[in-house]
Amino acid sequence: MITSQDLEGAIRTAFPDLHKVVIEDQSSGCGSKYAVIIVSDAFEGKATLAKHRLVNERLKEQITQMHAFSQKSYTVKQYEALSSNRV
Repeated sequence: MITSQDLEGAIRTAFPDLHKVVIEDQSSGCGSKYAVIIVSDAFEGKATLAKHRLVNERLKEQITQMHAFSQKSYTVKQYEALSSNRV
Protein backbone atom coordinates (compact mmCIF):
# COMPACT_ATOMS: atom_id res chain seq x y z
CA MET A 1 0.00 0.00 0.00
CA ILE A 2 1.22 3.47 -0.83
CA THR A 3 0.17 6.50 1.20
CA SER A 4 -0.58 9.93 -0.23
CA GLN A 5 2.51 11.21 1.63
CA ASP A 6 4.65 8.52 -0.06
CA LEU A 7 3.21 9.48 -3.43
CA GLU A 8 3.77 13.18 -2.85
CA GLY A 9 7.38 12.55 -1.86
CA ALA A 10 7.96 10.48 -4.98
CA ILE A 11 6.43 13.20 -7.18
CA ARG A 12 8.57 15.90 -5.56
CA THR A 13 11.68 13.77 -6.10
CA ALA A 14 10.75 12.93 -9.70
CA PHE A 15 9.96 16.56 -10.57
CA PRO A 16 12.41 18.86 -8.75
CA ASP A 17 10.99 21.89 -10.59
CA LEU A 18 7.50 21.08 -9.31
CA HIS A 19 5.23 24.10 -9.04
CA LYS A 20 2.19 22.39 -7.52
CA VAL A 21 0.91 18.93 -6.70
CA VAL A 22 -2.60 17.95 -5.64
CA ILE A 23 -3.28 14.38 -4.58
CA GLU A 24 -6.75 12.98 -4.06
CA ASP A 25 -7.09 9.58 -2.42
CA GLN A 26 -10.17 8.16 -4.10
CA SER A 27 -9.96 4.83 -2.27
CA SER A 28 -11.31 5.93 1.11
CA GLY A 29 -7.88 5.82 2.71
CA CYS A 30 -6.73 2.37 1.61
CA GLY A 31 -4.14 3.81 -0.80
CA SER A 32 -5.17 1.88 -3.86
CA LYS A 33 -6.65 4.64 -6.03
CA TYR A 34 -5.23 8.13 -6.53
CA ALA A 35 -5.96 11.07 -8.80
CA VAL A 36 -3.19 13.66 -9.08
CA ILE A 37 -2.62 17.05 -10.60
CA ILE A 38 1.02 17.81 -11.31
CA VAL A 39 2.16 21.27 -12.38
CA SER A 40 5.74 21.45 -13.60
CA ASP A 41 7.80 23.17 -16.27
CA ALA A 42 9.15 19.70 -17.11
CA PHE A 43 6.01 19.39 -19.27
CA GLU A 44 6.82 22.45 -21.39
CA GLY A 45 6.49 21.70 -25.10
CA LYS A 46 5.05 18.21 -24.55
CA ALA A 47 1.72 16.90 -25.76
CA THR A 48 -0.66 15.35 -23.22
CA LEU A 49 0.38 11.78 -24.04
CA ALA A 50 4.07 12.66 -23.67
CA LYS A 51 3.37 14.28 -20.29
CA HIS A 52 1.53 11.19 -19.08
CA ARG A 53 4.30 8.89 -20.28
CA LEU A 54 6.87 11.02 -18.46
CA VAL A 55 4.90 10.83 -15.21
CA ASN A 56 4.29 7.10 -15.61
CA GLU A 57 7.98 6.50 -16.27
CA ARG A 58 9.16 8.52 -13.28
CA LEU A 59 6.54 7.08 -10.89
CA LYS A 60 6.63 3.52 -12.19
CA GLU A 61 7.45 1.94 -8.82
CA GLN A 62 4.64 3.77 -7.01
CA ILE A 63 2.04 3.21 -9.73
CA THR A 64 2.58 -0.55 -9.67
CA GLN A 65 1.50 -0.53 -6.01
CA MET A 66 -1.90 1.00 -6.82
CA HIS A 67 -5.10 -0.36 -8.26
CA ALA A 68 -5.81 2.86 -10.17
CA PHE A 69 -3.90 6.06 -10.95
CA SER A 70 -5.17 9.04 -12.92
CA GLN A 71 -3.30 12.21 -13.66
CA LYS A 72 -3.63 15.69 -15.04
CA SER A 73 -0.30 17.20 -15.95
CA TYR A 74 0.12 20.89 -16.71
CA THR A 75 2.83 23.44 -17.31
CA VAL A 76 2.71 26.45 -15.02
CA LYS A 77 1.24 28.57 -17.85
CA GLN A 78 -1.45 25.99 -18.62
CA TYR A 79 -2.42 25.70 -14.96
CA GLU A 80 -2.56 29.46 -14.48
CA ALA A 81 -4.76 29.83 -17.57
CA LEU A 82 -7.02 27.05 -16.36
CA SER A 83 -7.24 28.57 -12.87
CA SER A 84 -8.05 32.05 -14.21
CA ASN A 85 -10.92 30.62 -16.27
CA ARG A 86 -12.53 29.20 -13.12
CA VAL A 87 -12.86 32.55 -11.36
